[in-house]
Amino acid sequence: MDFDFSDDQVALRDAVQKWVEKGYGFERRRTIVEAGGFDRAVYTELAELGLAGLYVDEAHGGLGMGPVEAMVVMEELGRGIVLEPLAQTLIASGVIGAYGADDVKAAWLPRIASGEALVVLALQERGARYRLDRVAATASQAGGAWTVSGEKHLVAAADRADAFLVPAVANGQPALFLVEASAKGVTTTGHLTQDGSRAGNLSMDKAPAVLVCADGQAALEHAVDIGIAATCAEGVGAMEQTLALTVDYMNTRKQFGVAIATFQALRHRVADMKMQLELARSMSYYASLKLNAPAAERRAAMARAKVQLGNAMRFIGQQSVQLHGGIGVTDEYIGSHYFKKLTQLEMSFGDTLHHLGEVSSRMQDTAGVFA
Repeated sequence: MDFDFSDDQVALRDAVQKWVEKGYGFERRRTIVEAGGFDRAVYTELAELGLAGLYVDEAHGGLGMGPVEAMVVMEELGRGIVLEPLAQTLIASGVIGAYGADDVKAAWLPRIASGEALVVLALQERGARYRLDRVAATASQAGGAWTVSGEKHLVAAADRADAFLVPAVANGQPALFLVEASAKGVTTTGHLTQDGSRAGNLSMDKAPAVLVCADGQAALEHAVDIGIAATCAEGVGAMEQTLALTVDYMNTRKQFGVAIATFQALRHRVADMKMQLELARSMSYYASLKLNAPAAERRAAMARAKVQLGNAMRFIGQQSVQLHGGIGVTDEYIGSHYFKKLTQLEMSFGDTLHHLGEVSSRMQDTAGVFA
């Protein structure tokens, strides 16, 4: 199997890498965090690079690319620990493109691709944990129009988004709706998250909504799987940069008159970090390549990838802090922000223990060395 990137994929990676290096330095990121964790100007810059339209068909103004291109982009954004939620844009465009009616696609995909509209997934409810089959929000239909009522929490850029993809129970089963932030009955709040990005709560009281997909469970699972694949790729980029920072620090930090990089025990720990990074990278590739597989195969693959990525992110983040010493947790040092990002990514779209349970529940009778 050929794992080399195509010329177009390399060009895309290089373009994003240059933008991160020149346009999204640590000081700009710090300013964005102080201003609330989201900058519309930065999101517009991402859209101008074409990134908001990665999953949007060319007929709707997008690039018409796929999961591998998204993985390449998210790795580079992970290296820069970019705060703006491009993964949410991939989710929204992917789900609307796959499940939405033609009129919904025509109304929203061009706006998403241009960066005019930021659409995010409003999934989390109190008590649901990571379970996708527990939905308390409800939808009702009258005169051919839908309304949605309910509460959603930890919604990415909740008070800065233009619309939300909302799962709600309609006619006794989950369905997926699109609710505009400006609609009557919609209230949002915002707050910083641990890694400095922005999230918030969404409250809907008979808010007008557009039906995206009546089979909400299938669409929601697909949405979360797109998010997992993006999270895995973003984590690889963040881990790679974390390792580079750690090695650079060990080559400059001296004890007993020599660089600590010469200490054999510490070199072994760095080797273990590198091993975890490469295991994570291979599983991120696996997740992206399985994103268009049949639902059962795709769901199993995402759970396996998230287990490996979760273990790797936790290990690399913690080892980096240990090898840095006290400076590794200071706010002034960029390494602490990578650690917080990796910690938050490990818990996004289901933490390691949750997905370990998912892997276990999907094991077949023939699984194991005796199959």
